[in-house]
Amino acid sequence: MSVQGLEPLKARRFKIQNRALRRFLSRPVALIAGLVILFFVIIAVFAPQLAPYDPAKPDFVSVRKPPSDTYLLGTDENGRDILSRVIYGARASLVAGVISVFIAVLLGVPFGLISGYYSGFLDEVIMRFTDALLAFPFLILAVALAAALGPSLTNAMIAIGIASTPAFIRLTRGQVLSVKAEEFVQAAKASGARDWRIILLYVLPNSFAPILVQATVTIAGAIIAESSLSFLGLGVQPPTPSWGGMLNVAKNYMNQAPWMAVWPGLSIFVTVLAFNLFGDGLRDAFDPRD
Repeated sequence: MSVQGLEPLKARRFKIQNRALRRFLSRPVALIAGLVILFFVIIAVFAPQLAPYDPAKPDFVSVRKPPSDTYLLGTDENGRDILSRVIYGARASLVAGVISVFIAVLLGVPFGLISGYYSGFLDEVIMRFTDALLAFPFLILAVALAAALGPSLTNAMIAIGIASTPAFIRLTRGQVLSVKAEEFVQAAKASGARDWRIILLYVLPNSFAPILVQATVTIAGAIIAESSLSFLGLGVQPPTPSWGGMLNVAKNYMNQAPWMAVWPGLSIFVTVLAFNLFGDGLRDAFDPRD
C-alpha cells in the first residue's frame, strides 16, 4: 500500500480516537470510575507508606477490636490492623486482575487474529478448542485449573488468565472478520504486502478498541475470581493479606466482629463496580453507531 494511500487511513484513525476521547470525557460516571481505579492503584503502589501498621504482625492484646482512633477499621482475629490489610490486599487484587488479563490477551488475541484472518482449517481447530473451553463456566474452570496447579497467587493468575482466554479469541476473531473485508486491507493485499504486515499494521490496530474494552471489563471479573480463589484457599496464602482471604476468615466472626467482613467486601464491590463502569464508558465512547 502506498504512502499516499496510508494517509487517509491514518487521518481516519486519528479522527476516531479524538471522537472517542471526547465521548468518554463527556461521561461523568466513567470519569468518576476512572478516579476510583486510580485511587486503588495509588493505594496498592504506596501501600508501605500508607499502611499504619505491619499487616502481618499479630497483636494478641488487640484481638477483634472494633473501629477506633487507634485502629480506624478495627482489628482481626489475630489483632492485625484491618486498614493495613485492606491496603495491602489491594495489591493482590489489582496485580491478579491486570496480569491475568494480560495473560488472556497474550494468548487470546494471536489465536483470534490467526483464526479470523486465515479461516479454513485453522479457524475450525481454534474455534472448536475455544468452544470446548467455553463449555465450562468461567469460575469453575478457574478453580479447577488453580487446584491442579497448586495454591499460590501466581498459579491463580495463570488459571484466571487461561479461563479468560476464550472470550478474547472469539472477540478478536469477530473483529478480524469485519476489518479484513475493508478496502484498505484489500488494497494492502493487492499491493503484495505480507500477511504478518497486514495483520500488525492494518488489522490489529483497527480491532484494538473492542479488545481494550473487553480487557477493562475482564479485569473486574478477574478480581472477583482472585478473591474467590483466595477465599477457597487456592490464591494468596496467609499471612499475606488479600481481600478474599480476609473474607474467608471473617465468615467465622460475623456476629462478634462484623467489621472484619465489611471492609474487604466493600473494597471488592467498589473496585469491581469501578472497572465495570469504566469499561461501559469506554464501550460507549468507541461505539461506531453513535
